[in-house]
Amino acid sequence: MKNLFVSFAISIFILFISCSTPKKEDSYRIDGETHLKNITMITEDGENAEAYLSFDESKLSFQATFGELECDQIFTMNIDGTDKRMMSTGKGRTTCAYYLPGDDRVIYSSTHLADENCPPEPDRSKGYVWQLYNSFDIFSVKTDGTGLIRLTDSGGYDAEATVSPNGDRIVFTSMRDGDPEIYVMDIDGSNQTRLTFEKVTTADHSFLQTEAKLFSDPADPKQRKNSLIMMNLLSMGS
Repeated sequence: MKNLFVSFAISIFILFISCSTPKKEDSYRIDGETHLKNITMITEDGENAEAYLSFDESKLSFQATFGELECDQIFTMNIDGTDKRMMSTGKGRTTCAYYLPGDDRVIYSSTHLADENCPPEPDRSKGYVWQLYNSFDIFSVKTDGTGLIRLTDSGGYDAEATVSPNGDRIVFTSMRDGDPEIYVMDIDGSNQTRLTFEKVTTADHSFLQTEAKLFSDPADPKQRKNSLIMMNLLSMGS
């Protein structure tokens, strides 16, 4: 289970939206495409995915596997692909990095405390599978890789975290109560509160700019369908 709004691809692309016909030199344009132009590939090696803009929109956080890396680690780079640097520990498997306001820290999930090695790969013989490893916890770290802080310690899958627009809350998916459900917590990891009780796979959440509401995309694997819901955000004592 991954964020349905971010495609898994070998390379990350930056897309500039336009209603005009792309120029002929736009070599990454698919024939017949009239809405996208100036498509630029900014990563080339390995697998790169889950890219998110910094608050000042000058950098991207993303996960990548390339070179001697055996599974995803968290990186940052400028939006033109320059100054690529690892922010995670280089151990375990990581996912879903998101900048905090000020752009000097990011949050991400990692399995490295449970095991420094990559966790076993899931069976993908019947298609893509995102494994909900119970060893995933959410961390905060400075963009230079120092100052690592653990934010969750539930004993279950904690991942897919995103930050509210003003940076005071984090929404994430957790399996601490047996099912993938949506939780919210303060930026320092306190006040962890469950928001959904769907008994289905609940993920793909995002704050609205008002921060009073957030979107969720619960999926029922038995019925093989997804739905989009909007919910009020709990006051959490504020």
